[in-house]
Amino acid sequence: MTSRSNEAIPGHPIVLGCGQLCLDYLVTVPSFPVPDQKIRCTSFKIQGGGNTGNTLTCAARLGLAGRILAKVADDSQGRWMLEELESSGVDTSFCVTAKDGVSHFNYVIVDNQTNTRTCVFTPGYPPLLPNDLTESLILAVLDGVRALHVTGRSRETELLLAQKAHSKNVSILINAEKRREGLDKLLDLADYAICSTHFPQDWTGSPTSPSALLSMLTRLPKLKFVIMTLGDQGCVMLERCPNEVPESEEETDIDELHESLKQSTDFTSVLPVCNSSMVTRLKGNITGRLYIVTAEKIPSLELMDTTGAGDAFTGGLLYGLCTDMALEETLTFASRVAACCCRGLGARTTLPFRTDPNLAAFLGA
Repeated sequence: MTSRSNEAIPGHPIVLGCGQLCLDYLVTVPSFPVPDQKIRCTSFKIQGGGNTGNTLTCAARLGLAGRILAKVADDSQGRWMLEELESSGVDTSFCVTAKDGVSHFNYVIVDNQTNTRTCVFTPGYPPLLPNDLTESLILAVLDGVRALHVTGRSRETELLLAQKAHSKNVSILINAEKRREGLDKLLDLADYAICSTHFPQDWTGSPTSPSALLSMLTRLPKLKFVIMTLGDQGCVMLERCPNEVPESEEETDIDELHESLKQSTDFTSVLPVCNSSMVTRLKGNITGRLYIVTAEKIPSLELMDTTGAGDAFTGGLLYGLCTDMALEETLTFASRVAACCCRGLGARTTLPFRTDPNLAAFLGA
């Protein structure tokens, strides 16, 4: 467990996360084992995990006032996870503890040869359910919150909280990793969406990734932007720009716009760069701007584990949104935060604090 404490920057808004917490058992191996093979690990570590916990830890270390709503069992793993979150400045006082049950845990095998990781998730019980939340708890946990982060893993509870957040004009950011039952209702309420590489096409049925992003903005009128993450290739984002006037009244094909933007993007840059189009009129009566963001090129000797890089990116994005950072700067900042995470074993080890020298250009640290 980290010994470094973190204090929220005075006056910064609160970001709330709702979802699952789990404990990660991390092991690195020289190469992924084949069936019936016995191998020796090169390192082993136990630390808290789960998308929500990782994202809120990242946001808190960057200086936001992190707050989490989750459920753990009253076991040693559950208590350990809450203590670890508190040590990074995340408020866990609203978490629900089940007297009976088992906390979630996850085996993570990191392959040193390919720099990939394989996760084996074991769900705990009982889950976080709507009847765990009283009206007074919902009002208290949303008090002063600027943004709510959801993933759809505790869909009924997250939907209840998101509906109340929506009524209070709290911004909602959703991580859409794959199609889940009930996820559509959360997407309807979302202001911002971060999607896995395949989710936009899987959800919309569109023939290409750019057209899928456009289809998401068309089908989700509340959505201000949608991001598709591409791992070590960075990400692509489509922003809705309803109050800006496009250069031309003619509709632009989103796939042609994407191809043109790729041609003018510097993919050779070691540090992340953000390249954006002009505000454009797109099919479906959408006025928007397309962004391509490259990932940081991490030297092979420094690249250790990609576990949690997406959660780190989300944490950086939440920081930018909650502190009114310019959007292009927010995207390159989030990309740098994600790169920091890849330089250590596990999702929490190298999540940066705001004093990290790699972030000095953005935070003046």
